This record gives sequence, structure tokens and C-alpha cells, in this order.
Amino acid sequence: MNLKIVILAAGQGTRMKSKIPKVLHKVLDKPMLDHVMEAAQVVTNNKPIVVIGHMSDMVREHLGDKAEIALQEEQLGTGHAVMMAEHYIDDEDEVLILCGDTPLIKGETLKEMTKIKSEGYAAVVMSAVEDDPTGYGRIIRDGSNDFMRIREQKDASEEEKAIKEINAGMYIIDGKLLKENLSKLSVNNAQREYYLTDVLEHIKNAGHRIGVYQADKMEIMGVNSRLQLSEAERIMRLDVNKMHMANGVTLIDTNSTYIDKNVKIGRDTIIYPNCHIKGNSVIGEDCIIRENTTIEDSHIEDHVTIKSSTILSSKVGARTTIGPYAYLRPKTVLGEDVKIGDFVEVKNAEIGNGSKASHLSYIGDAIVGKNVNIGCGVVFVNYDGKNKFKSIVEDNAFIGSNSNLVAPVTVKEGGYIATGSTVTVDVPEGALCVARAREVIKEGWRTKKGL
Repeated sequence: MNLKIVILAAGQGTRMKSKIPKVLHKVLDKPMLDHVMEAAQVVTNNKPIVVIGHMSDMVREHLGDKAEIALQEEQLGTGHAVMMAEHYIDDEDEVLILCGDTPLIKGETLKEMTKIKSEGYAAVVMSAVEDDPTGYGRIIRDGSNDFMRIREQKDASEEEKAIKEINAGMYIIDGKLLKENLSKLSVNNAQREYYLTDVLEHIKNAGHRIGVYQADKMEIMGVNSRLQLSEAERIMRLDVNKMHMANGVTLIDTNSTYIDKNVKIGRDTIIYPNCHIKGNSVIGEDCIIRENTTIEDSHIEDHVTIKSSTILSSKVGARTTIGPYAYLRPKTVLGEDVKIGDFVEVKNAEIGNGSKASHLSYIGDAIVGKNVNIGCGVVFVNYDGKNKFKSIVEDNAFIGSNSNLVAPVTVKEGGYIATGSTVTVDVPEGALCVARAREVIKEGWRTKKGL
């Protein structure tokens, strides 16, 4: 089976009232369209064919080379949208048609749908059961419990309106039959549009079997408004959180914990409320992530404690403590048993095992060795207004409080910087550097000045 994916993403989404296309609105920090493409990757390695239309340039730029593009310049219905992708489809293909505004659809669901298709069906329709199906097309089954037709609300009898199984708008269809029957579509209807559902009717009337796969109604939810976007976010977030808890992670409050789909978290880690863990972050076992922490695209080893801090594109070694209110900017690498305390900022720096910067320091563009003490108020002065320079502090050095290391500068192993020093030269191994003016006391100065 060669499975092609066609994703319909041309709609305007007027109810979103937005300057960006509907399918690029984000759920769990990722565009809805990307969630659908990720689900499709579970069932095929082929690039999806994305049908774009409204604000097509923006969608095209977002997709780059991740998809084949089909342009629907006029939005003339779902059947017309698939026509625009027809040149990508071969007769021997099977075609899975998805909607770009259904971010909750799961790859496992699509896999189950393809299994149904392999049971001798020419096509499979995805359905769901809705408590209130008003406004949806109803799935009418035949005596064999297979698909017979879709009856739209306006055409349904009272008996048919009582049916709660609805059309989800997603299908798998044999490529040859799809192409043959797309050519039979017409706009002889009230909306003057080409309906993809008419393809199914033609296939059924030709004597082919069509199956039905019933999915969870949550997965098929289309997003057409900001309210529905928020609901999709809530459902997906809770689903992700439940998965982590099932794997042994403690979340103190699932309603205020925000974890992206690709995040990995080890067992017995505890995450407190209002934490945001984003991107491809990996968190080890037995960590404690206290409230109001943001971790993005970072790797955290085991037994780390983080308190109300921000960590971006960084690596943190085992048993390290961070915060409160620390800020690790990109390319920070912390060793094991490191302490980065309150209001410490680190950027593009490596800090070795056992070193500590307990409070109110800036460490930028630096290599810091093992067992180094960086005192309160220390600044690694890395920028001269034009270029960035690196400082090197070797093992067992001591940087006294309120000191400035003016890069490029090296403090050799065991070097000691006296409090309040501004250092512009390299400090030899085991040496003391005092770089401050001697105090001058002028007795009676205030009286003489008449103050």
C-alpha cells in the first residue's frame, strides 16, 4: 500500500478574526496544521500534500519543504480542494484525506482506520458519536453495518435526525476511484460547491463497499473560533499530562501545568503549578520543578531542583540546583552539583562540577572550571560595544563579590579575586588579585564643606 495524505488547509476561518491563517494558530505552542502532519507521519513516510488557499503565502512559507503544495485559489468546496491535489495522486495509491484544523487527531487513530481499509473496502469514512448531532451530516449504515450514505441535516428525516453518528470529514479512498469520481462532481446544489461526500455516493452506487471507522469525538473536533482553539488546547494539554502521570510523574495541578507533546520526563519527578515545559525538553528522574518555571528545548539530568526560573536551550547536570529567579540563556552547560542561585543569569557558558554562583551575578561567554565560587554581584564583562569576548576561570578559583572580569581574561587554577576588583589581566595559578583603589579617609571633610 502506498498511502498518500491530503490535508485540506485552504479555509479562511473567518470566525477566528485573525491576520494569520486558521491552520497556523497554535495549540500547545505548535500550529494546528503541524499536529495533523505529525499524526499523518505515524501511517506513512510520504510527504503530505497540503491544499492551501487563504493567505497561501504565509502557509507556504511555514511549510517550507515539509509538504507538497496544492493551491486552491477559489474555495469551491471540499471536493474542489481535493481536485487541486489530484496531480500528486496515482491510481495505485490509497489517499487519506484529513482536515488541517483538527489538531487533536491521533496517529494511532489513523493507523486503525487504515486497518479497516485493508479489510476489502474501497473507502473508509471516519465517524464519531455526538450527544447533540444538530448541524452535522449523519452516517447512514446498510444492513451489513457498512456505510450507505451521508445525510445532511437539512435533508434528513425525523428518524435520520435521531442518529447520533456523524461524519468526521476524514476519509481513505482508493486513488483510482477517487480520481474517477472527482470528475463526476458538479455544483448542482444550493451552495454551488463541489462536495467530497458526493464521491462516496458515486463509489457506493457503483457497487463498492465502504467501511466506517468510529473515532473519539474529541479527536475530530474542528477549530473554527478562539473559543474552540482554547478548548483544543485544554484537551490536548490534559491528554499530555495524563500520559506523564501514567508514566510516573507527579503533577501537583494538571490544570495549570503546560507540557508540550514532545517533552520527555523521568519517573518520580515532581512538577508544581504554573510550569511551562516546551519544545523537545528532556527532564530526568527525581527532579523537582517548582512553580513558575519555564524550560524550553533543554536537557535536565536526574535529581535537579529548579525554583521559579527560566531555562532556554541549555543542559543541566545531575543534582544541580537552580533559582529562584535564575535565567539560563541558550548554550548554557552546567555540570553536576552546581548551584545557580537567585537572580543569576548565565549565557553561552560552561560551568564545571561543584561550582556555584549563589546570587545576583552575570556569567556570559565563559568557561568556568570545577569547584569555583562566584560571589554576589560578579559580572563577566563580555562585550566592548562591538565584539563579544570569553573569560576562563579554572578549577578551584574564587571570585570575590562585586568583581568584574573584563574579557578576554583568564583566572588560573586556585586564583583568588579580592572583593570589589575589576580584573583586566590574567591571574596566575594560586595568586591573589586585588584590583581596587586604597581607601582614603579625610577627617572633618563634611564640616569643612559646610554640609
